[in-house]
Amino acid sequence: MSEDDEQTRSSVVAPAAAAGGQVADGVLIRPMRAGDADQVLAVYQVGLDTGQASFETTAPTWEAFGVAKLPPHRYVAADTATDRVLGWVAVSPVSGRRVYAGVVEHSVYVLPGHHRRGIGAALLRALIDSTEAVGIWTIQSSIFPENTASVRLHQQAGFRVVGTRERIARHHGLWRDTVLIERRSATAGSG
Repeated sequence: MSEDDEQTRSSVVAPAAAAGGQVADGVLIRPMRAGDADQVLAVYQVGLDTGQASFETTAPTWEAFGVAKLPPHRYVAADTATDRVLGWVAVSPVSGRRVYAGVVEHSVYVLPGHHRRGIGAALLRALIDSTEAVGIWTIQSSIFPENTASVRLHQQAGFRVVGTRERIARHHGLWRDTVLIERRSATAGSG
């Protein structure tokens, strides 16, 4: 095991264990690596293909993903036997303005067939731990209201529904609503 692998293994076991739900046996939450690129983008595309994950229809290039997502807050759920990526979570800044430095928007994706195993909850726990450790006080996102499983997952992780944005944009030719959710840290940004 390389020094990089050893650091990765030791830094991710704690967030997975603190996920609020047991991660399935054989699943490790660890920082995302460049070598995960193809698998991360494939998981992303599978989610987009459902029509319930995002207004986007095509996963970005790895270069575009890397520019948009903050490196310290990118995690994958990997099968410990095969290192296959089963899901991922990452954040983007909501604004370049200094006053919003503690506010990020996140995305979380889990491969179909691996839902309801605690993977999404563990990814969110790792994300919450890493963002709070650096003083980020708000994690937000928008979810299609029809994606009730995602809304429920986020509520169980401490997110609240802020409101519904009606007919916010067109998706596959139809106007869609989104539910705006956020999680405010009890520790970061409270002073």
